[in-house]
Amino acid sequence: MDYFIGALKKYADFSGRARRTEYWMFVLFYTIIYLALALVGSLLGTELFSLLFSLALLVPSLSIGARRLHDTGRSGWWQLLFIIPILGFIVLIVFFVQDSHDENSYGSN
Repeated sequence: MDYFIGALKKYADFSGRARRTEYWMFVLFYTIIYLALALVGSLLGTELFSLLFSLALLVPSLSIGARRLHDTGRSGWWQLLFIIPILGFIVLIVFFVQDSHDENSYGSN
């Protein structure tokens, strides 16, 4: 949970690097909370809770994704591959699971 809170504290910080654990723990807690809110919303007959949660965490999701890509030596603009339906998602997953580079233009490891 510390990784999730840490990502929220760096709300719009697109500089620096994020380790693999930090990124995937954020994704895990995001998914768990989203699914819980979607379940509550479906029981109440509204999708409002999950929609508001997704909108509130759009910027932190983009910022931690950019920092994770920085850790692999890539620009955060690579996240635009999400626009490409299936292939872009697969390529980004491969980028996100790659090892960190020791030192690159985005800082030291």
